[in-house]
Amino acid sequence: MSTDAATSSSSSSSPLVSGMYHRHVEQENNTDGSQSIKPETLAAAAAAAVTTEDDDMEPLPSQPSGAHMLIEESVIQKFMMCFDRLLIGVNPRWRNWIIRGIFSWVMILGFAKLVSMGPLVVSLVVLLIQIKCFQEIINIGYTVYKSHNLPWFRTLSWYFLFTSNYWLYGESLINHFGFMMNKHNFLQPLVTYHRMIAFLLYTSGFVGFVLSLKKTYYLKQFTLFGYTHITLMILVTSSHQMIQNICEGMIWFLFPVSLIICNDIMAYMFGFFYGRTPLTKLSPKKTWEGFIGGGVSTLIFGFILAGIFSRYQFFVCPLEYDEEKMGLATSCIPLPLFQKTIYAMPKPFSFFKRTLELYPFQLHSLIISLFASSIGPFGGFFASGFKRAFRIKDFAATIPGHGGFVDRFDCQIIMALFTNVYISTFAHVASPNKLLQQVLALTPENREEFLRLLRNHFKE
Repeated sequence: MSTDAATSSSSSSSPLVSGMYHRHVEQENNTDGSQSIKPETLAAAAAAAVTTEDDDMEPLPSQPSGAHMLIEESVIQKFMMCFDRLLIGVNPRWRNWIIRGIFSWVMILGFAKLVSMGPLVVSLVVLLIQIKCFQEIINIGYTVYKSHNLPWFRTLSWYFLFTSNYWLYGESLINHFGFMMNKHNFLQPLVTYHRMIAFLLYTSGFVGFVLSLKKTYYLKQFTLFGYTHITLMILVTSSHQMIQNICEGMIWFLFPVSLIICNDIMAYMFGFFYGRTPLTKLSPKKTWEGFIGGGVSTLIFGFILAGIFSRYQFFVCPLEYDEEKMGLATSCIPLPLFQKTIYAMPKPFSFFKRTLELYPFQLHSLIISLFASSIGPFGGFFASGFKRAFRIKDFAATIPGHGGFVDRFDCQIIMALFTNVYISTFAHVASPNKLLQQVLALTPENREEFLRLLRNHFKE
């Protein structure tokens, strides 16, 4: 090989190779100024710079697509085929409207039945929906990234879901029913060492993930590790906040959920009949007419619904354990928030009526309704962006006319978080029953000290 050829070859190399070439030349000159640089040496240095032991690592897909996801044939798919045959002569736009409307009513009536069964049943349903949403999102990552050969990916994903739920739901159970659980010897260690157990469970999964790493799949494994943890952060946190809201009173769960349902239905109706102006490119079917119509309808609906819910103790009483009845408390003294108050009308309206009797919660409902109608839909836009990123139409085909569970509950996630923050900021009141449970859980010495401090406080 001639020197000119070597020079031409080196000039066409990448900047990295060129940089290593110059550093190599400096080293050679420093060690032996009289020694010439051989082309073979340069070629070996360039090869060493470009070639690494991870060259065979499998890359991420440049254009991830879930269009090839296989949808297993189920009873729902068979039912949809029969439904399509019955509506074969109907315009496709109206056919989708009819199917969507029928199953919307089926979900609403089913939801009402579950609510009538009490807060514990509703909490269990929230947990089941969370698991189903997690399955839909993880299946997308599993399919899009062609991860069928990844060791332990699905097992570890579900294991992390279990540990997250064990930690968060365990905290809730201890917070609300810790006194009752401490009475049973076999549950007492779980209460005392709950956080340490949860930490060790997660650490075991973390160690398992590190041990499962394979050279060929490093990039995919770490990508999906992050994918799983972001999914856990969104789903498990929001579902935990929902159950926390239920513990504060069913109204704090049922009211925001109903607002999102109302806004979704009315936005769809206004958009279907009057929609002309596109709202966002993320979801081309959404229109400004639907957004505004749904928002106004939600404000009116929320104000009326808040007055109805505030009348009943079933909705406003927090979830507490009654020591005397050895069960959940079914009655309570409603908070001032849920007791009727007389308000003086402002001057422009006092001409018609000087005072107005309302539940204070109805005034709070205007703020919550405004959030549900203005910010809540962005949960749906976020999900639409996710689907566009992975080139899928729906997260699943579980609910005819609606898609998967994530398609239906995407807006509920941000609404649950907002409601929990709103409660802690504007509506949270210390529970005497819970304080009593905490005092009874103290050791006899600490209990006596607490009573002494309490007596001294009231003497002052």
